Amino acid sequence: MTSERIILGIDPGTTIMGFGLIKVVKKEMLFLQLNELKLSKFDDHYVRLKQIFERTLELIDTHHPDEIAIEAPFFGKNVQSMLKLGRAQGVAMAAGLSRQVPVTEYSPKKIKMAITGNGNASKEQVAKMLQQTLGLKTLPKNLDSTDGLAAAVCHFYNSGSIATGKKYSGWDAFVKQNEDRVQ
Repeated sequence: MTSERIILGIDPGTTIMGFGLIKVVKKEMLFLQLNELKLSKFDDHYVRLKQIFERTLELIDTHHPDEIAIEAPFFGKNVQSMLKLGRAQGVAMAAGLSRQVPVTEYSPKKIKMAITGNGNASKEQVAKMLQQTLGLKTLPKNLDSTDGLAAAVCHFYNSGSIATGKKYSGWDAFVKQNEDRVQ
């Protein structure tokens, strides 16, 4: 593991994609950026997916992250919403993998647990803890960007541990780790 690296965290969504970047120097986290991509202005779901893909590529090409941490879709009752979230996650993952950036996904519960110590914490609790930990002066109005930042911080906290979630370094690695899902 290098002594300096950049982690891009993404909270994929179909109306707002939140993202955050941290730089790790030795064992210290430094806040770089958090922001969001507003997608509600696009009516077409496929255009939204294209925007997610292109913005993720732009973030990669601008900041050159060494790793991407992405929040996995939560399991809800609305199948259509889950399908859309899965697609949003998939295009963000594909963008990273197309640039050879390793991608690790974390469940929302695991991210909340890593940040607050409580897997059922609210978005507000996660944001406040990130504000304290990283010394953020203010919090954004929408907390999707802090959710993206939380994914990056969760990845940092889990980098030295054995169980880090599902990690893919490319399509070949994905297929190898998911042979039961590939026909």
